[in-house]
Amino acid sequence: MAFDTILKGRDGVTHRQKVMNKYLNIVDIPPVDGCDLITSIDVGMQDICEKALVDKLKELNATVGVVVLMEVATGDVKAIVNMTQGKDGEYYEVRNNAISDMMEPGSTFKTASIMVALEDGKITPNDVIDTGNGVKMMHGRPMKDHNWHRGGYGNLTVTEILEVSSNVGVSSIIDKYYSGNPQKFVDGLKRLSIDQALKLQIAGEGKPNIRGPKERYFAKTTLPWMSIGYETQVPPINLLTFYNAIANNGISIRPRFVKAAVKDGEIIKEFPTEVINPKICSDKTLAQMREILRKVVGEGLAKPAGSKQFHVSGKTGTAQVSQGAAGYKTGRTNYLVSFCGYFPSEAPKYSMIVSIQKPGLPASGGLMAGSVFSKIAERVYAKDLRLPLTNAIDTNTVVIPDVKAGEMRLTKHVLDELKIKSQGEISSSGKEVWGNTHPAPQAVILESRGIMQNFVPSVVGMGAKDAVYLLESKGLKVRLEGVGKVKSQSIANGTVVKKGQPITLIMAN
Repeated sequence: MAFDTILKGRDGVTHRQKVMNKYLNIVDIPPVDGCDLITSIDVGMQDICEKALVDKLKELNATVGVVVLMEVATGDVKAIVNMTQGKDGEYYEVRNNAISDMMEPGSTFKTASIMVALEDGKITPNDVIDTGNGVKMMHGRPMKDHNWHRGGYGNLTVTEILEVSSNVGVSSIIDKYYSGNPQKFVDGLKRLSIDQALKLQIAGEGKPNIRGPKERYFAKTTLPWMSIGYETQVPPINLLTFYNAIANNGISIRPRFVKAAVKDGEIIKEFPTEVINPKICSDKTLAQMREILRKVVGEGLAKPAGSKQFHVSGKTGTAQVSQGAAGYKTGRTNYLVSFCGYFPSEAPKYSMIVSIQKPGLPASGGLMAGSVFSKIAERVYAKDLRLPLTNAIDTNTVVIPDVKAGEMRLTKHVLDELKIKSQGEISSSGKEVWGNTHPAPQAVILESRGIMQNFVPSVVGMGAKDAVYLLESKGLKVRLEGVGKVKSQSIANGTVVKKGQPITLIMAN
């Protein structure tokens, strides 16, 4: 509803008048059409994000899931997915969790804490911190690492502290250098602009809640727990904006949903990229942080978020979800698992946050949110490779594509249109011709095969459309699993058809 006035236009006024026994509509004030909006959303990327997220939510029986994918240089939100589990177990868009959820971010916030200490010259990436046996008393409360019951991590460098996401490591650093002056730490966070409202183009955003020592309930324990992402609240899109600034050479920019308003093909109003903070930290701190975040994925707990095709940088988060006034200990504990980062590491093009709320253990930001990040990143990266084919081949090369099995007349028609040679006698008469294909050095070989009336045909090698059409024409009920080409079928080729019998096809690329 944020752009209603631009979209709506204006009503016109007419009156009816009798002229020579006919009633005519006479226009007094002509109506004015509204404008069209050009949004930043890429439908293909939105589809990729939604599918990857919902598949994981179903697998985990999670309650809420969020993905936001942003273009680093422009702040354009290419995809935004918000899914909430309904009473029937299915997932629906109920509210814009990505911009409104006021959650304690957990370990994804540790990046900001370490950046403040690096920028203030308190630490270097190679400083060694003793995290002991994974449990450390902080002002009367035990701070624990996730592997405390296995004896902790002992001595860790600052880089390794983020790689293994050590609570004791991060909170020890911040408590040591800032407990005497907590305001200095809070000021450091404000330099990063992580506390600022984003003033988005759409309504409903939450404002980050980062408390200072002058405010109520700021106890001795607040600082160490704040450093690991508790006792603060940051909506997912605000956290993403912070990581996007790291990817964008320290320039923090406002996420953008609408690029322009257009009328009759002309741009009426443009919405340019807006800078929130031209420099969140020094170049030295930025270079150190980018190297650490690359190692977190390459060598640390965030490996599931990585890819064999390109480097990914980012940080996992696993946090207990507070039940409001009841705290963390009422009934079954809920968890927020997340991963926030960017790719490719060397020249970042996209930043993304994946955030999932789920009941009970196991809860792993790397395995659960990281794997969704990896799947989306690889598909978006592949979609983005728009290199012309001529760059990859010389003039003497014959490109023979991989062609699915299926209806051979249609296959031949497509190959002819693409000017790709094919061999094999395929009748062009009205009857369907089903068959297989084989790549040869200079052509695609088309091979027809007879389809017997009352027997189950082989659909191995076919795409989903052809396979479903052929089997349903025989009276079978088809169920698909996976995507790509048919790899196997549950009823063997040559079996006598029983009308209404279910058949499962396993698909794979």
